[in-house]
Amino acid sequence: MPYPFTLPTTSSFSFSSSFTCESHPSLPLNASTHRGVVRDTLKKFKRLPPLSSNQQPKYSEDITVTLRTAPSIEWRPTLSSPPLPGRECPRTKISSLEYDLFFTLSTLASALTLQSRTALHPLYLTTTAPVGTTHRQTAISSATKSLLDAAGIYDYLSTRAEFLSSPPPTPDITPSTIRALKSLALAEATLLAVLKDDPYPAIVQQQRNENDTEWMYKSPDIPKVRAHLFARLCLAAAEHASQAYALVNSNKINSEFVKYLDDLRRTARARACRFFGIDAELGEETGKGIGWLWAGLKELGVDREGKHAASGEKSKSSLMKGLKKEWTERREDKKVERGLDWGADAGRLEEMRVIEMLEGKWVRQNDTIMTQAIPPIGPLLAQMPTGREIHTVKPFQPPLLEPNVLEAMRAPPDRSDELGNYLSSDDERAVDSSLVGAFPGTHGEYRTGTPNYY
Repeated sequence: MPYPFTLPTTSSFSFSSSFTCESHPSLPLNASTHRGVVRDTLKKFKRLPPLSSNQQPKYSEDITVTLRTAPSIEWRPTLSSPPLPGRECPRTKISSLEYDLFFTLSTLASALTLQSRTALHPLYLTTTAPVGTTHRQTAISSATKSLLDAAGIYDYLSTRAEFLSSPPPTPDITPSTIRALKSLALAEATLLAVLKDDPYPAIVQQQRNENDTEWMYKSPDIPKVRAHLFARLCLAAAEHASQAYALVNSNKINSEFVKYLDDLRRTARARACRFFGIDAELGEETGKGIGWLWAGLKELGVDREGKHAASGEKSKSSLMKGLKKEWTERREDKKVERGLDWGADAGRLEEMRVIEMLEGKWVRQNDTIMTQAIPPIGPLLAQMPTGREIHTVKPFQPPLLEPNVLEAMRAPPDRSDELGNYLSSDDERAVDSSLVGAFPGTHGEYRTGTPNYY
């Protein structure tokens, strides 16, 4: 599931204070107006509650822009490691419009990722009626499109970064971070391509949904899947996640984001093991299928070989692990219900539920009917093939101004774009300090500095 990005915030900026344009005098004013819309949108988005939240014509025209003073723009990074745990990163001053563009486009890509999370959110709710097949397919397709659009933006930024000479002001927009974000978007889009035709997560969600009554008269349908193909797609997603992890592991990036990339890699490999197990079980090799399931659980940090080789008695440590797992599942369900940072484990818990469901079914079947030997995990993992790509990233096309808009900018500006003491998009202070209900201009007539009443 997509990463729960936090959108960065920015300060106000007047282009007229740093630039003049002889050919199009109104260009700085229009640029300040559009950038103000971005700043105001980020400001409103930050204050939202958790659950609220075509081809262009080709033409060219000469535009003469003169730099008067170096611009001073502030952005608050969200992927950089904070100086103190639990605190926000300080604002970063930028004196280049190029890096301001990098922050703006990366924010757009993060917003597309959050949009994909919004589309997928109903699929993970267990407190409402189950989502139908058609709605599920539509939600996954919409989320995949948003992730591929985000990957296209990151690809555009990574290509553009090759021509920059000055160092980036923050790790959020370094070339390695941009390439890591592109790999992350591709990994998540690839896993969604598998999820679209994977019936097992929906069955697990259906069994845990209190509002589902279909089990009373009908057992869940489990269609045959292209298990080997899906396994290779999951391995491709794991390779993308590994690339992203390697690109940001040495930088000053937030540890939660780095951990998410590692969890995503493990989840993708565990899902590949599950599909290899399904392929073996369809070929009547239940013992080998169980071995693949145990390999998937080992990727998720759960060791099954030692448990089944022992006498079977639950130790105190096993009981504590069971209680911890139950508490983690309840906490994740609460996050999904409230629409908070659900899915921060990269789907690790969801995949563990699916594997354990298949493990319980196949172990009972093998103990009573098949009695096949379960192969060791090591040789199975050594047989893994390479991944297979499914998506192609379309190049991002920056929007172009219409000819009539450019022509209108030749007129002198009708007003100034001096911003005054406007707040940043992350400032939570009130703009107007007057009392609520008081008549404008009579603030001094009210006693507010004493607790006494008259």
